[in-house]
Amino acid sequence: MKDKENGTQNSQFSIPNSQFFRNWRSWLNALSPVLALVVVFGLFVLIAPSSFATTRNMETIARQTAIVGVAALGMTLVIISGGIDLSVGSVVALSTVVIAWLLRYTGAGPLTAAVGGVAASALFGLLSGILITRLRVVPFIVTLGMMLVVRGAAKGIGQEQKIDVDPSRLAWLDDLLATVPQERSWMLLPPGVWMMILLAIAMAALLRYTRLGRHTFAIGSNEQTARLCGVAVERVKVLVYTLCGAFAGLAGLMQFSRLTVGDPTVAVGLELNVIAAVVIGGGSLNGGEGSILGTLVGALIMTVIASGCTQRGYPNWVQEIITGGIIVIAVALDRLRHRRTS
Repeated sequence: MKDKENGTQNSQFSIPNSQFFRNWRSWLNALSPVLALVVVFGLFVLIAPSSFATTRNMETIARQTAIVGVAALGMTLVIISGGIDLSVGSVVALSTVVIAWLLRYTGAGPLTAAVGGVAASALFGLLSGILITRLRVVPFIVTLGMMLVVRGAAKGIGQEQKIDVDPSRLAWLDDLLATVPQERSWMLLPPGVWMMILLAIAMAALLRYTRLGRHTFAIGSNEQTARLCGVAVERVKVLVYTLCGAFAGLAGLMQFSRLTVGDPTVAVGLELNVIAAVVIGGGSLNGGEGSILGTLVGALIMTVIASGCTQRGYPNWVQEIITGGIIVIAVALDRLRHRRTS
């Protein structure tokens, strides 16, 4: 009787304990990117010069994160849906060229030029989504080809050279990622960084509270099951890639703010940094997992590493090795986690 009673008591307490363990693991997985950021930042506080932890350097890190961070918001949707987009860097370059071309040759105002650059970028994202869903070709191949197509289009518009713009035509465009002047110190961060934060909040709400967000996770987790449950898979994918193109266009707007020229050769390889930000932040290349907070933290981790290595005087190849190693570790941990849960 005692054994039976003990067995009953153990079974009664095993369910809450296992549930607590699962909750603890889920919280650890969600917070691991933040913990990694704290560790990396703390390490450079100890080994880097005292200028690393200053307010001005924090602002610089935020400004340097904005371009990759904004583009990564759209990439988060794509990766959660189980896809990939290798054309992001080319779309960023296209956006800068379109903005500069509109400002210089059409007499368009800054707002019209900015909207034009984002719209052109979204159009190419829409085209990628249509090709993926209609031709049923894997996203890797479609977006690899689109990377060359978009880069070629940017070079064609710019006639294979930069498009300079009269500074008097820029208005507020060159202030998006500029250092905050003393008279506007109440802003704390440049407008472009605040734009990234607001867009991140909007995308987090979209993923958590809207049908599109739920369907995106469903497709990434199991596309066939999502289709059987009535999810319009093709429509969601097209919309996701369109949004990814639009966010790349916004990143191009910020890139133009830094350069103040349309450069068809800029942002080569940027798509790798954008994908890395999502993966380091907990996004799974298998689809079905990812978060906006994790993505921004992933982008911040890479920027902190770059800033810390620069202030320590390390050459660029050391930064690349460290960042690449972190990406490999993040993907390996994701694979290990999936093996344990399967």
